[in-house]
Order: sequence, then structure tokens, then C-alpha cells
Amino acid sequence: MHDASPPAPRRRRFLKNAAAGAAGAGALAAPMVATAQTVTLRFQSTWPAKDIFHEYAQDFAKKVNDMAGNRLKIEVLPAGAVVPAFQLLEAVAKGTLDGGHGVMAYHYGKNTALALWGSGPSFGMDANMLLAWHKYGGGDALLAEIYKSLNMDVRSFLYGPMPTQPLGWFKKPIARVEDLKGVKFRTVGIAVDVFTEMGAAVNPLPGGEIVPALDRGLIDGAEFNNASSDRVLGFPDVSKVCMLQSFHQSSEQFEILFNGAKYNGLPADMKKIIEHAVEASSSDMSWKAIDRNSKDYIELKTKDGVKFYKTPDAILRAQLAAYDKVVEKKSAENPFFKRVIESQRTFAQRAGAWQKDYGVDMKMAWNHYFARG
Repeated sequence: MHDASPPAPRRRRFLKNAAAGAAGAGALAAPMVATAQTVTLRFQSTWPAKDIFHEYAQDFAKKVNDMAGNRLKIEVLPAGAVVPAFQLLEAVAKGTLDGGHGVMAYHYGKNTALALWGSGPSFGMDANMLLAWHKYGGGDALLAEIYKSLNMDVRSFLYGPMPTQPLGWFKKPIARVEDLKGVKFRTVGIAVDVFTEMGAAVNPLPGGEIVPALDRGLIDGAEFNNASSDRVLGFPDVSKVCMLQSFHQSSEQFEILFNGAKYNGLPADMKKIIEHAVEASSSDMSWKAIDRNSKDYIELKTKDGVKFYKTPDAILRAQLAAYDKVVEKKSAENPFFKRVIESQRTFAQRAGAWQKDYGVDMKMAWNHYFARG
């Protein structure tokens, strides 16, 4: 057997040099680990700190932070900490903020098509189905194209299917379509045009400004979102009448925004962590909403003395008719609006037929167990 080892003196020098090299490499590597910097991203939500929506934003940040270890940290500030709620998109695009948490309807003034992600009946799709359209039906690509046309350098992620939102809080029950005429009403997105079409005088306000406006009589009625948010924001302190069920925002979801340059500068594995954190947060948010909203709904009735009324079907049908008029007008004005509408309609016709035919009426089962007699 041939011995390929160098002679003894050479072998000793070889081993000594190799050891020295390894020690040197270790000396170089150690400071690199010790001086590794955490990438910190400053986010702002569009929600007051006490709102459950701000909690959802923090939940997403925590999931990213937990998975990223000490390599990436997202810090979330409440609405108004850096910019007003309605200026979030510009602030993220310009780099004033590294990211944010809000809803698409708040961007309505930038391009009316942006509010189609959740503002309106969405051709019968619920919020989870609309998210399915966004991810698998072409919505994500359309959204990126719209942002590019606006020179908004952002990376957007949609998540978190919201429950159907109430028609709103009023001084007295809304029994007829005519009762909305002349009412000074708060809403956002395409719902601004829908309620205007129905005769209301609409004032779009950020979440934190609604209850003070109701209290001062600047508006007569308002909608925000859900039992938990409405309760903590103080709606039952200024109104004891809430109308449940509406098509104005029956399929809304949240948006997580990243500054484009900051997001693109992250390594590939960090981007994957963010992507999976979005999906995990979507599930967690929808589960938490069911738990918390149902508890706060009971509290609103039993502790806060709120009277809830079902919105009459005549008003719901009038909403759909008003929405159709708004869609026709906006589609003629805005090519992006028309493209988004057509894409949603195509997906909804297929997916909605499947859901309608396959799904059983869960109200029947609930009534069987809890409403007999």
C-alpha cells in the first residue's frame, strides 16, 4: 500500500500551518457572529392602540419576530404615531415608514379600484373567498399593477378575512330605505358612493375619529367594523341602536404593506418567513375574531344595553341596486376598476356556485340546537 503522507518533518510543518490557518479562520469568524446586526423595521397601523385591529397587527409582527430570531424585528406603532391613518400608503412607499397595517378601502382616493378588495358585495363572495380570488384568481397581480401605475413602491400582502360588518350605529332603527335619506353617515371605500346613491350624506373618517363625531352630532350614524372594535372604541356610549347585516363591507380583509426597497433588500429566507407569517396570521386572526367578537356581542347586549336589529331585506336589495349603478359608473371612468370587477365576477361565478351547491345551511343546525321553542 502506497503511503501518500509527506515525510515526518514536512508533515509536522503541514499540520502546524493547517492548525494556524484554522485558528486564524476562527478568529475571523467570531467577530462576524458577535457583530451581526438585527434588521429593525418600523411599522404603523391605521388603528388606535386599544383596537383589536392594532392587536392583529402586533400578532403578525410577533410571528415574524419569533421565526426570524434576532435577524429581523418588526415594531408596530398605532395610528397617528408617524402619519395619519389615511396617509399610510404614501408613507410606506416613500420610506417614511418601513411598513404598515391597514385596509384597502383607505386608499380609495388614490385609485377607486383599490376599494374593490373588500368594499362591496363582491358578487356574493365572502371575505375568505375574496382572498382566494386574490391569491389564485389574479387579484395579486392586478394589485401590483395598480400600485406600479401610482408609483407606489410597496410590497402588499392581503390576509385576515373579516366577518360581515353591521350596517351601522344610529339614533333610531333604520326600518326603510327612505330612512337613510339625508342621514349624515360615516363609511369608507366604495360604500361612500353606495350610501350616497341611497341618499345619505357621507363623511369618510378614520376609526379613531368616528365616536367623537357621533358624540358631537357631526354625524348621525356610522359603521366601523365589529363588536370588539365598536365596543372598545366607545360606540355604545353614544348610541344604543345597531343594525346588523349589510353588503357594504361583507368581504373585507387586511393589508400588510412593506416598503419595496426594504422588502427587496431582505434575504430570500426572510421573505419566506414573512410570507408564511402572513398566512399563519390570516388563520389566527379569523379564529381570534370569532372568539372575541362573539364575547363582545354578548357584552354589548347585556352590559351596555345595546339593541340590535336585523337590517331589512328591502335595504339590502337597495344596497345591491345602488352598488350596480356605482360599478357601472366607475368602470366607465377607470380601466383598472373594470378589469378588477371582471376578474372578480369570473371567479365568483365559478367559486360561488360551488360554495352555494356544496354548503349546507348552518343556521338550520344552530336553530335545531339553540332556538327550538
